[in-house]
Amino acid sequence: MTAHETRLAVISAGLSQPSATRRLADRLAGAATKHLAEAGHPATARVIELRELATPIAHHLVTGFPGPPLREALDTVTGADGLIAVTPVFAGSYSGLFKSFFDLVEPGSLDGTPVLLAATGGSARHSLVLDHAMRPLFSYLRALTAPTGVYAAAEDWGGTGDSRTGPLPERIDRAARELASLVAGRPAGPRAPAEPEVVPFEEQLARVREGD
Repeated sequence: MTAHETRLAVISAGLSQPSATRRLADRLAGAATKHLAEAGHPATARVIELRELATPIAHHLVTGFPGPPLREALDTVTGADGLIAVTPVFAGSYSGLFKSFFDLVEPGSLDGTPVLLAATGGSARHSLVLDHAMRPLFSYLRALTAPTGVYAAAEDWGGTGDSRTGPLPERIDRAARELASLVAGRPAGPRAPAEPEVVPFEEQLARVREGD
């Protein structure tokens, strides 16, 4: 990999194999790398299947230590120039596996990172998950979300959309173009590491006493 190659991390939280979530993730990654290449920023996209990391994620939540595959996945996400995050909808929100993974991302490590939000579900009535659940999550992580999110219901695959949303390929292309623009506009080079949290000694002592 060259020093100037743009790196995209693609999170797919689908549970089945194959899954509509992975299919949407691949479509978005292909469109984003195409737009980046056209803008003079050759890019590679690495897809991370969270279903393969379910057990390491659970272990990390309990022990506080990531195994090598999970550590590599977290480093890929935090070291990427842009992120595509795709989740299936469960109970009107992102999946528990999706949330558990991002709970393990170090505070500050996604500051300013351009993110394209996407989700899949059985019907169009869950499309608000993009703005009511996913956008607040990445706002908390201080990431920079692309204006257009992509929600794909079962009927969207091969459908024509409507006058407001347009067909799925059109939405994919628009969102990918926005992500590429945000990534291309970022300063080149690695981001500065997040500032470590400084905990006053009195607070550290209080925590120790609470654990007795």
